[in-house]
Amino acid sequence: MKRSRVNEILRQGEEFIRSFGYVLPPFADWTPEEMKHRRAAIDGIVDARLGWDITDYGAGDFDRRGLFLFTVRNGNQEDLKHGRGMLYAEKIMISRRDQLAPLHTHAIKAEDIINRGGGTLCIELFGSDPEGGIDRVSPVRVPTDGVMRRVDAGGVLRLEPGESVTLLPGVWHAFWGEKEDVLIGEVSTVNDDVTDNIFAEPIARFSEIEEDEEPCRLLVSDYATRL
Repeated sequence: MKRSRVNEILRQGEEFIRSFGYVLPPFADWTPEEMKHRRAAIDGIVDARLGWDITDYGAGDFDRRGLFLFTVRNGNQEDLKHGRGMLYAEKIMISRRDQLAPLHTHAIKAEDIINRGGGTLCIELFGSDPEGGIDRVSPVRVPTDGVMRRVDAGGVLRLEPGESVTLLPGVWHAFWGEKEDVLIGEVSTVNDDVTDNIFAEPIARFSEIEEDEEPCRLLVSDYATRL
């Protein structure tokens, strides 16, 4: 993706988020220069990979396959081993109308996916077979706001604003917005986007950036090289 396109998507996304009354934390507004100036004090942001994240999954067509994310808070992987401490994470995301977040699952992360507003959030669901692959036959049972629902393998669960679904490790899911763009909340166990995204096809979680202009904000994938 070109940096100019990333900057454009980020500005549009930030405006969309704020239009629903969702207020981002102060560091969302920091420029790259401000983050460099504060570097000695922001290990908690950098190490937890908090902040902006825009991906086209390496496909080069963000409008058709992509996702806009902001990680608000994230716990510690080591705490998971002990079962106590900061075991949780939170994201706010945007799924554009008909924009696919491709089929994937997680080995560790359990997550609530919440339609915070906009259009209908469509989620395609599969269970896992005994080897951890996609079970394309058996139905899936998922809790939706405390009510268990049965979805055929490959069926589409539709969530209207205010509705949510709990996805446990091993539940394969792809999602997109229907009718309008959708603001999505995610509340989960500790998030690890580097190693805990298992895709049905060999694709990249993070996009390669072509630097045709300066970034207006740093992405989490920029921290290693720009801070």
